[in-house]
Amino acid sequence: MKPVLIIRTGRAPDAIRARHGDFPHWFRLGTRLSHRQLRIVDVATGDPLPAPQEVAGAIITGSAAMVTERAAWSERTAGWIRDAMDIELPLFGVCYGHQLMAQALGGRVDYLPGGREIGTHPIELLQAGTHDLLGAMLPASFRAHTTHEQSVLEVPPGSAILARSARDPHQLLRHGPRAISTQFHPEFNAEVMRAYIRRKHADMHREGCDPLHAFQAVGATPVARRLLRLFARHHGWTSAAEAG
Repeated sequence: MKPVLIIRTGRAPDAIRARHGDFPHWFRLGTRLSHRQLRIVDVATGDPLPAPQEVAGAIITGSAAMVTERAAWSERTAGWIRDAMDIELPLFGVCYGHQLMAQALGGRVDYLPGGREIGTHPIELLQAGTHDLLGAMLPASFRAHTTHEQSVLEVPPGSAILARSARDPHQLLRHGPRAISTQFHPEFNAEVMRAYIRRKHADMHREGCDPLHAFQAVGATPVARRLLRLFARHHGWTSAAEAG
């Protein structure tokens, strides 16, 4: 059986990683995939990517890096994304992965107008989302964890906008029959979200945000998390029982 690839574009901060684990662990829990089903490739440290034909699909993680920096490893990964899209490989991009997919496919990424979005926020399903195979399984509104400074400002040609937040109109995108991406973090749990707010406390104060309000507003996001399981089930990575 071909493995599911986790394309690691960065790492959680040391203090968060020490207490809560790191991106691959969170995605494994979110998708309910086993260790033996996964192959982790750390592109940010130079790991080579396998040919898209060699894997069952890929999850592209978040990162503290900025897509607009166009680092060599990031540009190589963007080329791999285009190759994977050519064969309709199942792809799920999150945060940096979301932005990188959009840029790779012809969209535009830059800093989110008004500054960073961080905390647990309502996500509104749009009309296109109600007609999407996975989007139709989501309620009209649900909560999700976010932490980002950059965003997709212009979606790629042919991509559909499935959901938005009050600050970011491109929270959930459909790029093709087997490729979606989220600006929000379906892999985060509430404790991880609180840890990120604690870490960004000073930055939030400097930018005129209220970190205490954001911290107190953090809550469970079962619908956002379920999106990972639905995607895994739909593409045959898990059984219906595992994704329930």
